[in-house]
Amino acid sequence: MQAKKIGVSLTTLLFSAGLCAAEVSIKPGLWEITTTSNLLSLASQVPPDQMKNINDLAKEYGVELPDIKNGAAKSTTCVTPEMAKQQVMPSTFENQAGCRVGNITRNGNAYRMNYVCKNPQLEGNGVAQGTLTDAQHFTGQTTFTGTVQGNPINEQANIQGKWLAANCNAASQ
Repeated sequence: MQAKKIGVSLTTLLFSAGLCAAEVSIKPGLWEITTTSNLLSLASQVPPDQMKNINDLAKEYGVELPDIKNGAAKSTTCVTPEMAKQQVMPSTFENQAGCRVGNITRNGNAYRMNYVCKNPQLEGNGVAQGTLTDAQHFTGQTTFTGTVQGNPINEQANIQGKWLAANCNAASQ
């Protein structure tokens, strides 16, 4: 179960990589991304010492796990003015997770993208799709099938994003 949580967190980060593929001009600044899934609802059953080990392992691979409370994982990401203008998110999430994003398609404000992950800790593929409802909100879903630390995973998550502040250094909570 520990390895599965890392996979879900990584798919959350990957989902945000496709955020700007829609035609709505996304607002630059600090964004909060909330992910919910059946797997995340089990996080409260993980003892605190094991959760610390999971977080420490993720940090070794350059990934900061989001806070998980009440079955939801919350994280923040920054959209710079340049990124908003180009309608592209940074590839740092792809590089951190060892994943490649491709086949990005859009239709109006809806988008879809595929991603493939291949590294010693994470291997598999998934799909992220969603809709930018306006310049400050999006909703969507991700799926991921593969292995995390050799453990099979087949996970689906729901994602919501909201703009928080113009300054990416602003407090996220």
